[in-house]
Order: sequence, then structure tokens, then C-alpha cells
Amino acid sequence: MTRYDSRFIGRSVAAFAVLASISGVAGSAQATTAGTDGAAVCHLPEEGPLSTEDLPTGSSVLDCGAIGRIVTYDGTGVTVPEPGTTVSVDTLATDGDTHGFALEVATDGKVSYVLTDAGADSSTAGTDVPDHLTNPTHTAADLSEEADSVDADAPDAVAEGDAELAEVDALAAPGACSDGSYSTADRKEYGTYQWYIGDGGMPGALSRTDAKWAFWDAIDNITGSYNNCGYADQVGAKHNYLGTTSREADINSSSQCTSRDGVSTWDAGNLKSGTVATTCSWTFPMPGVKNDLLEADVRYNTTDYDFTNKPTSTCSNKYDIRSVGTHEAGHVFGLGHVGSGHQNLTMYTNSFTCTTKARTLGKGDVLALRSIY
Repeated sequence: MTRYDSRFIGRSVAAFAVLASISGVAGSAQATTAGTDGAAVCHLPEEGPLSTEDLPTGSSVLDCGAIGRIVTYDGTGVTVPEPGTTVSVDTLATDGDTHGFALEVATDGKVSYVLTDAGADSSTAGTDVPDHLTNPTHTAADLSEEADSVDADAPDAVAEGDAELAEVDALAAPGACSDGSYSTADRKEYGTYQWYIGDGGMPGALSRTDAKWAFWDAIDNITGSYNNCGYADQVGAKHNYLGTTSREADINSSSQCTSRDGVSTWDAGNLKSGTVATTCSWTFPMPGVKNDLLEADVRYNTTDYDFTNKPTSTCSNKYDIRSVGTHEAGHVFGLGHVGSGHQNLTMYTNSFTCTTKARTLGKGDVLALRSIY
């Protein structure tokens, strides 16, 4: 039997491991390693968006210099916030799939993700936590600016005798009042959601005044648990309209959340094709209970899709403003998506054109709100 020097074997194995490590890092801009304390270490590309592999769970936004960089996942993206903040993106997509995720930055700068639409915290107890960010980062001027009225679609005119469409149920799914399915996010408005109407054109070519009432009604559908199922309003969620602003939703044309400006804004403009509307939410992490909502912005995609405030029998390929708004307001107040087989619920992943049915909550929508509030 041939005898080998154990010291030679040890040196050879060590050399092979070093070469393999060097090869792995050189071959990928997304390589990550483990630090001396076992924490993930990032290797960020100098430019462009990051992936969740570039900035992995356990890495530090402070050590990596990642604050202000965009992280993308499944066709959506968020801008990395400062420590002590969670940012979430939810998109209403035409393909009927769930698109969205959350990125949390702990107070020590460590990163974690929620890559599904499921609720994270089972407990909803807690008290209001004030916004601790006394100097929020303002969105760069070139990220979400939209020219006034450029993307407003044609105004709606209801012909004489042309009645507005009544609620229409999807035949293949359980009725809205018999479907108790729901999901929730790790998010809750402990106080009052204070919101503004932003700059630029409004969906359906509405005036800002008319848009105010359409958005107000949509948000009221959530805070008031509006339904035709006989459920009383037991939800303590509240909102308050504060007026118009020259600010815009902190959402860019790629349907990505930019840096928050401290103002919750509803507006319309350019989003990624295939996205009807997007909601971006920023919360204060609260382990063991729902995160406290700091800001939530909503944008309608008026570049690629038409909207109407009065769907009628002559409506063609237009989304109902208040149906879409009710769905987005659901995200603001912590509701997640429900998927295939639940088409009659407001929080279904898609929105149907020329119907008002999503303005009215179903059983699952109401149960979801009650589970939070």
C-alpha cells in the first residue's frame, strides 16, 4: 500500500478550496460569502439594480453601502430604506399572478425579506408607534415625475339611458359572500391614514375634485367594511384626506418603490406594462405584532390602460377606478392577495374591466380586515 504524507494532503485540499472560492467570486457579480461571525456578506455590482442574491438575508445595508439601491424580485422592485424601516410593493397585474415582496432593514442594518403574500404576524395587538424618521429621504426628481395630464385617458360620457353596470360575479368561483379566503401582510395602520392627491393627470381624466371623491369612496370601502353579505362594520381603521400636493407617489415607471418622501400620495402615471396599479408601503418593524404603517402611495397606470368612474353597458376594456382603488386601499391597510379560484373577492390578484364588483367586499375581505383590526 502506498503511503501519503498527511501534511501534503492537507495542503492540497486547502489550495483546491481557495481556488474554488476565487473562481466562484470571479465568475459571478452576485456571489456572497459568510463573514467571520457567520453573517452573510454582500458583493454588490457597482451599477444597476440588485437582486436578493446580491443583498442576501443577513447582510448589512450599512456594511454593503446598499441604502438607496434598488432590489428587484419577480418583476417588481424596492429602494433599500434606512435602518428601522420595511418597504413593501404590491402590484395589480393583468396576468392574474401575485407580484410583490417586502424588504425589511432592522435597526442594526441587517436585511430580511418576505417573498410571498402571506401574513407574517399572527398577533395584531399593540399601540401606535409614531414615525421615528424625522428626516425622511426625498425621492430624486427624475424617478417618479410625470408630466401633467399627459397620461390621462379619455373622459367618460354616459349616454342618455345607458345605466351604470351592476355587480357581476365570476361564474367559475364561489360567490363573494361564501368565500372566506384571505391573506394579510405584516402591516397595520394603528392611527389614521392621512393621504393626499398628487400632481399630474388622474385616471379617467377626472378632475382632482372628482378623483378625491372616487379615491375617498374606495378607501371608505375598506375602512367601513362595505359589503353586501350582511357583515357589520367591526373594523377600526380610519383615514383622512388632507388635500392636493405637488408631490407624486414614490413609484417609478418600472413599478418600483423609490425613496419615501413622508407623504402618502394617490396619483396616476406611467407604470410597467402589465401592471394596472401599484401600492408601495413603508412601515416601522414591530416584532410580534403587525408593523406600523408610516406611508403608503398608490399609482394607477394610465399610460397602458384606460379607466372609468362609471362602467356602463357600452364600456369597453376600461378598469373601474373605484374597484381598483378599493383593492389598492386593501393593501394600504394590510390585506394581501388571493389567487385563482377566488375571483369574486376584492383582493383577487387581477381586476376585471367594465365591472364594479370589487367595490364591494366579500366574506374573505371582511374577515381579513377583522383579523387585523
